[in-house]
Amino acid sequence: MKIRHIKKGEIIQRGGEYNTKVYRVESGLLRSYCIDKNGKENIFMFAPEGWLIADAHAPEVPAVLFIEALEDSVVEELPKSLEREKDHLPALTRRIAALQDRVLMLLSSNAIERYEYFEKAYPNIVQRVPQKMIASYLGITPETLSAAKAKRQKDEE
Repeated sequence: MKIRHIKKGEIIQRGGEYNTKVYRVESGLLRSYCIDKNGKENIFMFAPEGWLIADAHAPEVPAVLFIEALEDSVVEELPKSLEREKDHLPALTRRIAALQDRVLMLLSSNAIERYEYFEKAYPNIVQRVPQKMIASYLGITPETLSAAKAKRQKDEE
């Protein structure tokens, strides 16, 4: 186990790297993302305190995801190992469930429902993440997110 202190904006994993690690966030906030063929960043997930974040590929396969600190963070760096995963089963199970819920949400929800999903999935980070990153995570444009939030607010009045 290795504890790392990461500065805001630092990238601790890049797409194409081998022998990537699993990171358990002790404090701070990380995100993982890929860059598509057009150079656009697509956010895969956020990892606040207590969450695990990693590229799912085996260590001998190049990573697809970049991992970046959105805030100054402290993480526990762990090797990828099925034996280790047994020790972190609740966190891994939470991560798998969140990813499943996200895929289903992306397949069947409108912009307002997607944002409401985000608020439930990440209640402690809505104010910590720029709107353009939330929009990227939700698979919508920042303008669509803004319009959806405005419509929701109007509907609540």
